[in-house]
Amino acid sequence: MNIVLCGMMGAGKTSVGIRLSDLTGMRWYDTDDLITQKYGSIPSIFEFYGEQRFREIETEIVRSIAGEDNCVISTGGGCVLKPENSAAFKAGGGKIVFLKVNIDVLFQRTGHTGDERPLLKNTSFEKMKALLDYRTPIYEGCADITIDTNGLNVDEVAREILRVLEIPARNAE
Repeated sequence: MNIVLCGMMGAGKTSVGIRLSDLTGMRWYDTDDLITQKYGSIPSIFEFYGEQRFREIETEIVRSIAGEDNCVISTGGGCVLKPENSAAFKAGGGKIVFLKVNIDVLFQRTGHTGDERPLLKNTSFEKMKALLDYRTPIYEGCADITIDTNGLNVDEVAREILRVLEIPARNAE
């Protein structure tokens, strides 16, 4: 089984993914990191090829790892919005976990990182809220479980995921 983390940019998918990997010994992948390793920076892909090409590349990366077993996969914020990506993860034995976080926390974490996150470049609180409002039902629709991360630290979120999925932690750290 794979644990596939989805949610908005800034929801903690990377940090929680690393912690889950530490706790379980499962391999960890980050789709954005894999894209960067193979194709260069995400802002450059957006600038030179556009979002559509980025999403095609993202799907290629998803297909390359979805069939692996015993992995934690942190996805980009828009990855599971494409139904074929969430279907590929599920077909490969993935349990999709939506990390739900409120808009105030998201904006605090990502409000000044537009250079690294092209979809947030020059984004106002209102635009981010609109993006969250649009994406939340999609995340919830494809997720096997939803974890409300508000008020929880990374370790607490990771351990709650393991508890709900009934996966024992190998590390008691």
